[in-house]
Formats: sequence, structure tokens, C-alpha cells
Amino acid sequence: MAAIDRHSATLALAHALSAAERGLPVIPLSRAKLPALPSPHRGEPGPVRCRGECGRAGHGVHDAATDPATVRALFAAAPWATGYGIACGRAPHHLIGIDLDIKAESDSTAALQRLALKHLFTIPETVVVLTPSGGSHLWLTGPPDRGVPNSASRLGPGIDVRGTGGYLVGPGSLTAHGIYRLAPGTAHLAPAPCPRALLRLLTPPARSRHSTGRPSQGHGLVQFVIAAHEGQRNTRLFWAACRAYENGFGEDLAGPLVDAAVHTGLTEREARATIASAARLAIAPVRSPRRDHPPPDRTDDADLADRTDQAG
Repeated sequence: MAAIDRHSATLALAHALSAAERGLPVIPLSRAKLPALPSPHRGEPGPVRCRGECGRAGHGVHDAATDPATVRALFAAAPWATGYGIACGRAPHHLIGIDLDIKAESDSTAALQRLALKHLFTIPETVVVLTPSGGSHLWLTGPPDRGVPNSASRLGPGIDVRGTGGYLVGPGSLTAHGIYRLAPGTAHLAPAPCPRALLRLLTPPARSRHSTGRPSQGHGLVQFVIAAHEGQRNTRLFWAACRAYENGFGEDLAGPLVDAAVHTGLTEREARATIASAARLAIAPVRSPRRDHPPPDRTDDADLADRTDQAG
């Protein structure tokens, strides 16, 4: 078994180095498809906001690199790694992954085809990776100035999207369920540009999913979150969520606020955690009556919360 594991680790490193040579940032993955290196901040009190600034490895997708020496060092620190992840949304390719799950209750391929027909776009010839479960990953490239958020089944049943802050399992990776492989006839292809109509669907403007009866208030709070810059995103989201819950439509606006926060760069997990904190504060018996002024824009973004939310 040890010999088999060493062989798998050697193959994983070779595949990762090959991907890095093509400009794809990579990290080592375990058989569970999770980043193989544990966080160096385990056990530290309070929320951890470091995304690699400490200089140590173990920050998930934020460790992803194309430098061969760095890639070798990451795999040397995780000799149990049998696969590799490719960071999405990073230069030079700004990769977007369309993850088509195959399940008995849904046909994600047919759902994507219906979407293409409805919105008048064609799925281009591009890199396709076949998953052990029978699904597939389509690799597309996006513009450098337009981040694509991660999502699960938002476009359609079984259609997941991996964008900024997410990663795709690279071809050649060995996981607990089998090996990820390039689809026949696509190995020579480069990731194709994402069709404009599809890109618009991947980055929609935040909008209310439910009728709240207070559209102007809800719209203003959502726009307040969308306008956030790095370093103030979590603060703005918390403030907006507090106002929504205090005014009685927090549950209705939670979905659009999550969409808005993800649009600015937070992960869905981070956004939902922040909104849940705001809800607990807003419904507490005693809370601050000051609700006319936004908080100072100086709070750092929340740390990576759940590595499984990033994987494709």
C-alpha cells in the first residue's frame, strides 16, 4: 500500500507540474479532494483572517502556485497527496469551471443545453475533464476584470460553478472514488473563452428572490454591499444584514445579500456566517438603537471558512 501511495504521489506531482507549466496555479489535494496541507493556524483563538500572509503553507486555494520550486515544496510538505487542485479565477487564464454532476434525479448536461438554447449561446470546444462519478468539468476562461462567484445548482439542477476562490480537481488526480481524466479529443485544447451570454448568467446583478413588500429598502441594502471594496466587504454585509433584520425583512433579503457578498469576493460560507451573526444580534433583547450610520470601513474580510465549498 505504501508503494502504491508513493507512486500516486509521484504521479500527482508530475501532473501538477505539467499544469503549472501551462500557467495554472496548483495545490496538493488529498484523496478526499480537499487541500492536503492543514492550516497552520489550527487552535488559534478567534477568527483567522490570514490567507497566506504569514508565509506558511496550509491556506487552501490561497497556496496555489505556478512556480515549480514552490509546487515541489508544497507536495514535499504533503507526501500523502494523491491529486492536485487548480485555482480558478487566477491570472493568466482566469479559469471558470462548469461542473456537471450526473445524478439519477437530474441531467445537468441537458439542463446546460437548454440554458444555451434559451439564452442563445454555444458551448465552445474546450478542455473537458471526466470525473469518477460520471460527471464532467468544462474549462472556460473569463475576463480579468470580472470575477465569477462560486455557486451550486443556481444555473440549473446539477450545474455547479467554480470561480474566484474555488478550485477544480486536476486531470490525473487519484481520489477516493477514482481518477479524474481528460475527455478523449480535448487534451490538445486550451480553455475556451466563456460565451458572453453565459458570463452574464454567471455574474448576475443581485436581486431579491422573494417579494418583501419593501423593495426600495432591500434594494438599497443590497447595493450598499455590492459597492464594498476589499477590506470593507464583511463590515458592509454585517451592517446591511443587521438593518434588514431590525426592520423585519432579514429572512427575505438574506438570499440577495449572500449573492451580493459573493459578487464582491466573499465565499458563500463566509457570507452566510456573517448574516447569521447579524441575525443573532438584531433579534437579541437588547441592541443598539443606532441604525442611521454605517460602521467604519476598516474590518478585514473573513478567513476561508470551509474548504469543501471551493472544490469542483
